Amino acid sequence: MGTEAFEMSLVLVLLTILTFSATSSATDHIYNVGDNVPLFVNKIGPLNNPSETYQYYDLPFCLPDPVIQKKESIGEVLCGDRLTNSLYQLNFRQNKNEERLCQKKLRVSEVRKFRDAILSDFYFQMYYDDLPLWGFVGKVEAESMSLSEKGTKYYLFTHLLFDALYNGNQVIEIRAFSDPEHVVDITEDVDIDIEFTYSVSWNATSTQFQNRMEKYSKASLLPVRQKIHWFSFINSVVIIVLLMGLLTLLIMRRLKNDLRKCSNGDEEEDKEVGWKYLHGDVFRHPSNIPLFCAVLGLGTQLLTMVCILFLLACFGVLYPYNRGALLTSLVFIYTLTSMVAGYSAAAFHNQFSVTGWERSVLLTGILYLGPFFVMVSFLNTVAISYGATAALPFGTILVILIIYAFLAIPLLGLGGLIGYCIRSEFQAPCATKQIPREIPSLAWYRRTPCQMFIGGLLPFSAIALQLHHLYASMWGYKIYTLPGILFVTFIILIVLTAILTIGLTYIQLSVEDHEWWWRSVLCGGSTAIFMFAYSIYFYVRSNMTGFLQLSFFIGYNASICYAFFLMLGTISFRVSSVFVRHIYGAVKSE
Repeated sequence: MGTEAFEMSLVLVLLTILTFSATSSATDHIYNVGDNVPLFVNKIGPLNNPSETYQYYDLPFCLPDPVIQKKESIGEVLCGDRLTNSLYQLNFRQNKNEERLCQKKLRVSEVRKFRDAILSDFYFQMYYDDLPLWGFVGKVEAESMSLSEKGTKYYLFTHLLFDALYNGNQVIEIRAFSDPEHVVDITEDVDIDIEFTYSVSWNATSTQFQNRMEKYSKASLLPVRQKIHWFSFINSVVIIVLLMGLLTLLIMRRLKNDLRKCSNGDEEEDKEVGWKYLHGDVFRHPSNIPLFCAVLGLGTQLLTMVCILFLLACFGVLYPYNRGALLTSLVFIYTLTSMVAGYSAAAFHNQFSVTGWERSVLLTGILYLGPFFVMVSFLNTVAISYGATAALPFGTILVILIIYAFLAIPLLGLGGLIGYCIRSEFQAPCATKQIPREIPSLAWYRRTPCQMFIGGLLPFSAIALQLHHLYASMWGYKIYTLPGILFVTFIILIVLTAILTIGLTYIQLSVEDHEWWWRSVLCGGSTAIFMFAYSIYFYVRSNMTGFLQLSFFIGYNASICYAFFLMLGTISFRVSSVFVRHIYGAVKSE
């Protein structure tokens, strides 16, 4: 009986495998001729405001019965995607000509909705076999060609032409065109009977399935612009490398002279080396140590997260129009790297005191997410008032809160506990005096604001070109398809920030100012202030309008720049700490 049961089970398994292999599926993107490949409508919105999107059926298009919303990932919901079924029947490799979608009578209120959408230059987005396609709702003619009909005319497109390409049994490309010959004048506030139709045209192509997303990259970055982009990038890299080499040479030459004077034992020359007299104060821990530890913990976490994201992009996990993949990765990577934040904050705190590390870990948990939560709550309220798809559903908010409460917080605490258990004492090359040394009066150009300006301006100038392309991708419809260049720019930003921070810390110590801990963080992170200022300039130069778009632009750019402030500030401090330890360790050994 056991053998017969095993044989029957084996037969059932084989039949199941054969059955699944014989049928087509949207998951493996393989179809037979005539198979129904669902077309999902997604969202609509004004062309100039990428954050202001609404559900497709907020406009009175032809409604299916019933309306079924596709289940989406966290990242897709955060992106504002709301994929819904439609009446369009686009069977694989079956041509259709002026197929009727529906006959509909538009009331005056519905006519006004369409007219307002056309006036705001509304577009729509759909997805077919995970391929995005776009089109416009209608068109505006400022002046009528007829002498008897003067004034602005509003026309609604009623016919949609789908041009699809296939290779074998897979969909390669699809585009949507609104037929300018099939329009209805909706200028007047009157009821109108409208018939919506569509056509489908299938053609073969030699493009392979694995290369079908390259079309969007080429459309975003034309060959001429790509040459200019590469030339500008290489030019920037050469200038930055020369600048970094010059700064490194000047700093190392001056430092070697100082160390030589200290080793000679000449009192007159020794007086010229001002930073030598700070050996009893330079390693005095900064004020508000819990906040300082929280900054370092968060900065380390964010740096780890960015490196992982670059790694995923290099392996092809993150690519253009992989719906919601980036935001989904951000949520889960930030959650998992909470352990890094807790460990870094607690480990640094325990170098100075074995008590109170819990407060540092607690501050690490709320220093970034606290303001971010307030900002998202405000933006969500604005989006709800507008009825936009950017408004997060209650279920998504609940899922994110559960992830944070039951995964991020325990990992943060676990990291803090590990940092406490493997703690080590702060080993300073020089003993710290009990009474701090008085800091002399400093000229205005040696104070924190001026040093922050210098420390932020030069790194920002190195990344300004790539930052513009990044903003154009985030707040426009260009696709950033060169993650390698972005990674090189990020490395240049880190290296240039580190070199400038070392130089500014050396200048600060030379004038006998020993409070370098917080200033190194502020000088390194000041690049983020220039990034935010440039985002404001970018908004002013763009065509974005409206309170909703302005709120989302300011809110999310502020969050991104705040993250860069913490990350670059942490890098600056770590580098400055190594530099200070090195020079005072060298003086002590001599």
